Formats: sequence, C-alpha cells, structure tokens
Amino acid sequence: MNFYLSCTRCDTHFGGLERRYRCDCGGTLDVVHDPTAFKLKREDLDARRNSNDPLDRSGVWRFRELILPLGDAALADCVVTRGEGNTHLYEASKLGASLGVARLHLKHEGENPTGSFKDRGMTAGISMARHLNMKQVACASTGNTSASMASYAARCGMGAVVFIPDGKITYGKLAQALAYGAKTIQIAGDFDDAMVLVESLCKTEDIYLLNSVNPFRIEGQKAIGFEIMQDLGWKVPDWIVLPGGNLGNNSALAKGLVELRERGLIDKLPRMAVIQAEGANPLYRAWSTSEAIVPMRADTIATAIKIGAPVSGDKSLRGLAALGGVVAQVSDDQIMDAKARVDAAGIGAEPASCATVAGIQKLVSNGVIGRNDHVVGILTGHLLKDPDVVVSYHNGQLEGIDSRRANAPIKAPADIDAIVALLRA
Repeated sequence: MNFYLSCTRCDTHFGGLERRYRCDCGGTLDVVHDPTAFKLKREDLDARRNSNDPLDRSGVWRFRELILPLGDAALADCVVTRGEGNTHLYEASKLGASLGVARLHLKHEGENPTGSFKDRGMTAGISMARHLNMKQVACASTGNTSASMASYAARCGMGAVVFIPDGKITYGKLAQALAYGAKTIQIAGDFDDAMVLVESLCKTEDIYLLNSVNPFRIEGQKAIGFEIMQDLGWKVPDWIVLPGGNLGNNSALAKGLVELRERGLIDKLPRMAVIQAEGANPLYRAWSTSEAIVPMRADTIATAIKIGAPVSGDKSLRGLAALGGVVAQVSDDQIMDAKARVDAAGIGAEPASCATVAGIQKLVSNGVIGRNDHVVGILTGHLLKDPDVVVSYHNGQLEGIDSRRANAPIKAPADIDAIVALLRA
C-alpha cells in the first residue's frame, strides 16, 4: 500500500486502512503517501479536466493519486462523488484595490454541491467509510459539515447521525441536514461539547467519524490548493488567505502544497495567512504568544468558525511554519463590512468566508502583505448558508454591527408613478 497513518505528536505509525482517528497518545493522524509512487506530470492532471470519467470530472478525484491511492478499480467501487470542486476562481482586482492589494483572486468553495468546502473532504471521508464497509457515519457540526455529510451519506445509502449545538446553527444549514435525512441531535452546549460526544460515540459504536479529526477528510480538502495551482497555470501566488475555525482546512492546504513541491509540480510555496474572529481566536492567541493552543468559549457572528477547541491545532501550527504563515484576528464588525463588499461585488459568501477579506485588508494595512503581492483568498461557504444575518445586516438590526454598507428594502405604494418617481430620485 502506498500510504500509512502517522501520529503528529509521537510519530507512531499505523496501517493506512486501520480504522482510527487518533493515536493512543491522543495525537491526531496524518496520511503519509509514498512520493516515489507518484508518476504524473502537470499535463496529465490538466488532461483530466477534458475527460468524461466521473473521477476525472471531480475536482478532488482528479488528483486521486495524492488523495486516496487505492487504484482506479478500488476507487470505482467505493467513491461517492457529486462532482465536487471545480469551483470558480474569481478575478477580483476592483475589490482588491479597495483592500489595498493590486492582484486578488477569490476561490469560492461555496460553489460546491452543498454550498461549502466541506464537500471536498467529505467525498474522501465517505468513500473511505464505504471502502471499510461502514453502514453509519457521524459528525459534530456548526452546520456545513452536517449538510455535507448528510448529502454524501444519502447518496450511498448510509445512515447519518449529526450532533449540533442547540439554537446555534443557522436554518440554512440545519435545513440541509434535515432534508438529506440525517438523524439530527441538538445538544445543550456548543460545538466543542458536541465534538466530545461524537468522538465518544464513534469509539463505542460501529459508526465512522467524519469530522476533520478524520485524516482522510484532510486529504480531500488538500484538493483546494491543488485546484488553485491548476487554475493559475501552476504559477504559485504570493499568499493564500483563509478563515480558521476547526483548522482542518488550512492544515490540509499546507500539507497538500508541500506535497506538490516535493513531487515537482510547483517550484515554491506560497505564504499562508489564517484569519480568526476575535471571539473565536485560540490559534491567534497561540501564534502571537508562541505558546500552545488553549481552548476557549467561542463567540462570533461567523458561526462556521465559532470553535474554541480546534481539533487540528497542532497540524495547523505545523503548516503555518512550513509556509512562513501568519495568523490575524478580525472583529465581527470587520467581518460583516467585508461581507457587504464581497456580496456587492456580485460574488457573495457567508460571514465566516469574509473573515478572509477582512484579514487581507488588515494584513495589507499592517504591511505584512505587500500591495503588489498576488493574493488568493478562499471563500468557504455560500451566501445562502446564513440568509437571516444578511437581511438583518441590511436592515441595521445586528447588535454591535455598523451596517454602513446597508442596502435596505424600500417601501413604496403599489403605484407605478410613485415607483418611477422614487427610482428617479
């Protein structure tokens, strides 16, 4: 087999198909690939974009030798795909100019099938569950993971169990989990409480855990970075910037980019910036003090990153070190102002995504990101994941948020002359 599992803490090795999520020491696990087994070139991966093979059409499985190298025959039997990936890389120089950076692209992972980047990791995680003949899967979620898991489980007839914080998940996300048929359990607690429960459940029951503590989830999410490089003709940008919550995504991107360089597909590494909300900033606190990550009770309007005890913290710090990375924090007001800008640019994204844009502006103003640098920001979720906060923002109804870019609905009588007069005014 061309891969095995390795503990990020004590370097203990396990078989690649062993069903485990942590080492006995409590450390998280990496999937370690054999670099000598990879024989493809850039043009081979590019050619797959023109293929009608379902594996090639997926923005994850197009890179399958770097994701789950079981061989095409085995993958054909176990892969569950919805054509995830292939998300748009928006040229956003006008928005970039308002942030102080000349070259800005936005990779919109909200254009995945269930509306978030989670689909990339979920296709890999669900496919491994199927390869292991699992019948049920479970996760804790602030919304996006549960929506994705429920969808992919339904596609292959698996049972799905979701733990969500009671009253702390948007209807746009809860609706997806319910609609796709997941058994949804609302607990009295936050995401971190839910995570403890689901890990305990999957230890004692025959249920496969699909949070980002699952190492194969991370493998699927690496494909975001692979696809960015392919979108840019394999030219490496100066910076990749993304929001940080449970920290699986930035860990995945860093791991994947290092693997691309090791295999000669890119000639250098970009720098990375992870942006956290001020009320959910354990990584920022650890990075700025050079100390270990200390769990906290998270509180932010950006529910997708409202996580105080990130399971991928150690992996995240390792990835930041490899890419000369930085961490910044932004306020909820800055997040919502950035969101209004992204939305008004005709792109749109959920609040957590727009921490990326708020962070870019902050890092440019602080001189960390150069004004002539090429920056790729990642938007992680769709605008309609949290429609209530959008409407409340434009109506000026969000406490503590200055809705300075509000576009409130205008009341008018059902009279054409009055409406024409209003529009002309």
